[in-house]
Amino acid sequence: MPRRASALFLFLVLLAHHPVVAQPDPGHNLESRQLAPSWDEGIPLGNGMLGALLWEKGDTLRISLDRADLWDERPMKGLDRPEFSYRWICEQVRKNEYAVVQRYFDAPYESEPAPTKIPGAALAFLVRSLGPVRSVHLSVDSALAVIRWEKGAVLRTFIHATRPSGWFLWEHLKGGVPTRLLPPPYAGDGDTSAQGSVAGDNLVRLAYTRGDVKQTGDTITYRQEGWGGFAYEVCVTWRRPDPETLEGTWSISSHRKGEHEGLSASSVCRESLVRGWRRDLRAHEEWWRNFWSKSALHVPDPAIEKQWYMEQYKFGSASRRGAPPISLQAVWTADNGRIPPWKGDFHHDLNTELSYWPCYAANHLEEGLAYLDHLDANRPAYEKYTRQYFGTEGLAVPGVTTLNGTAMGGWMQYAGSPTISSWLAHHYWLHWRYSMDREFLRTRGYPWLRETARFLERLTIKDENGLRRLPLSSSPEIRNNDISAWFARTTNYDLALMKFVFGAAAEMAEELSLGGESAHWRSIGGEFPAFALGQKHELMFAPGLPYNESHRHFSNAMAIHPLGEIRWEDGVRSQEIIRNTLARFDSVGPAAWCGYSYAWLASLKARGKDGEGAAGALSIFARAFCTRNSFHVNGDQTRSGYSGFTYRPFTLEGNFAFASGLQEMLLQSYAGFIEVFPAVPERWQDVSFATLRTEGAFLVSAVKRGGIVREVRIGSEKGGEAKLRNPFRTWHASSNVNADVRTEGEFLRIAFKPGGEITLRSGP
Repeated sequence: MPRRASALFLFLVLLAHHPVVAQPDPGHNLESRQLAPSWDEGIPLGNGMLGALLWEKGDTLRISLDRADLWDERPMKGLDRPEFSYRWICEQVRKNEYAVVQRYFDAPYESEPAPTKIPGAALAFLVRSLGPVRSVHLSVDSALAVIRWEKGAVLRTFIHATRPSGWFLWEHLKGGVPTRLLPPPYAGDGDTSAQGSVAGDNLVRLAYTRGDVKQTGDTITYRQEGWGGFAYEVCVTWRRPDPETLEGTWSISSHRKGEHEGLSASSVCRESLVRGWRRDLRAHEEWWRNFWSKSALHVPDPAIEKQWYMEQYKFGSASRRGAPPISLQAVWTADNGRIPPWKGDFHHDLNTELSYWPCYAANHLEEGLAYLDHLDANRPAYEKYTRQYFGTEGLAVPGVTTLNGTAMGGWMQYAGSPTISSWLAHHYWLHWRYSMDREFLRTRGYPWLRETARFLERLTIKDENGLRRLPLSSSPEIRNNDISAWFARTTNYDLALMKFVFGAAAEMAEELSLGGESAHWRSIGGEFPAFALGQKHELMFAPGLPYNESHRHFSNAMAIHPLGEIRWEDGVRSQEIIRNTLARFDSVGPAAWCGYSYAWLASLKARGKDGEGAAGALSIFARAFCTRNSFHVNGDQTRSGYSGFTYRPFTLEGNFAFASGLQEMLLQSYAGFIEVFPAVPERWQDVSFATLRTEGAFLVSAVKRGGIVREVRIGSEKGGEAKLRNPFRTWHASSNVNADVRTEGEFLRIAFKPGGEITLRSGP
């Protein structure tokens, strides 16, 4: 049976047993009786490359237009200095002269406007004559927004799922709807003083020449020259099929000096009009139907369930192969006349990693590959940086980068951390484990792990006890940018990542029959010390520094999640460490947490089998740290004491970590076996999910009704043995295709041939 047909069949089976399991339903949509008053609350549309936000500004409906590769990539000042090296920074720390490091390599990030992500333009419709808005609606199943006005006018709009174009269709117009294309305010009067990375500098600081906006009949084009020969074009064009209908399309194209220039936005718009609205809408909806067929879930908390569907929708809108991966704001760059928060860049000390956590279990590996494609494409830039900054071979990645992988500076404890490529390596490992794609393992996964391990082997030194350590270590972002944020002894954050890299490299090499390399990596991995534990055996920040202050980044607990080096399943000692580490987080409190802290905490609590704690963290995130369009804005918007941060810079990593947290509650496979519903609250009596993915390339569906697991279905893409923790008192196989099951203690061992499937149900 073809995969899609099989998934549909499974879905219907689950539907019969648990009617509330469904693909996106009307309760998951965004609904409002008015347009949002600000860009960061607008209705989001996107296809990975293009993005749009629908909101209201004055008397106009404003559609903020964005493209993922619109970047000013001028070099960050200061990073060309000969002092730009890990060794030199270590020396300044030793001499207690850290101010010079901050001045050279951090101050420019705050004071210089670029490099930075930049916005595209805005499409503005004068809607005063249409009367008040009656309803605003986003259907997440079809990624189609519909706005209705009291006088009868209707606007339907979408961004084509697979083509570089957006569409709008006005219906029931009694007259015209004046249309304008508005450039960002790159030129003209404005504040030219540095405003800092959170607020974002005024766009005039980029010092661009004013772009050209030209209208010819029913077409408007805007061309903007950027820095260093970069330019982009925005085009919008429309036609009137009848007096009450306006059908239009828009696109953005970009071009860098020395690169082949592809189709211009104007050409894309002309081709789109030839195909027409209906044809493009059908193709667009087909892509989204396929996207939503990959996985589904139901939990008895409508707010948490809706937030999960919104996160899946945003992930499908923001990450596609052939486009840049998810940056801080992805395809929804600020439309407020300013550079986006934190320059809209690629922060690899947490943000990009969290953004791609949910793609594995949610069965969206294809969209997740956009991340790894980007990293592989930028390998030459990373290798150059490794030689320049660390003075060695192998692979290290800057913690903060531009689109092309160039370092941007910042707090050097994290922007220059030696374990960034190790955290990125975890995603290569996850893709292999969840796909079991041996070609990926051979050509992409193991090469990344191998070169990261080579780098760490050369950089680390041995102490008087023969144990490996870094010359200087850090733990994002404890102690911020102070000299005390450097540690002479390796932090639990760095230690967890280095232990992971050598262990995973050994495992991958063994899988590829590279026994000598596997033994070497395993030997090096055995030379690292144990994790630093406090008096109650909780994870500390570093030897000598307990978790004694609230902090947004749970960097000290990396070994629990995401790396799974300390596992609840390993017994009493590990359970004590996990329980007491999480208790320490709770007792110190959330004064310095951000929204993403709660999203991450849900996964940590789930690994500790605390369903109530995980659900509580997700509930707080959705209620207090998101705007009405579901965007994560870092600070506590309710001012209810969930955080001392009450600001609202929009970033996406918290959104996607939320999705991952809920998935961790429903299904886990990191410990060498599959467990369904490992961390759901007792009050969640009716829970279900369809085709979530596990390690080993298994697709799992399960139904829990009345607090009892009624059904588990497992399909195998690549064959092999699935080990399932038995959730039944008694069970039987209601269907079985190319699978052999046997009981072994508390587990069911199921041997699959490729494509095999089995359905297990409770009862005799």
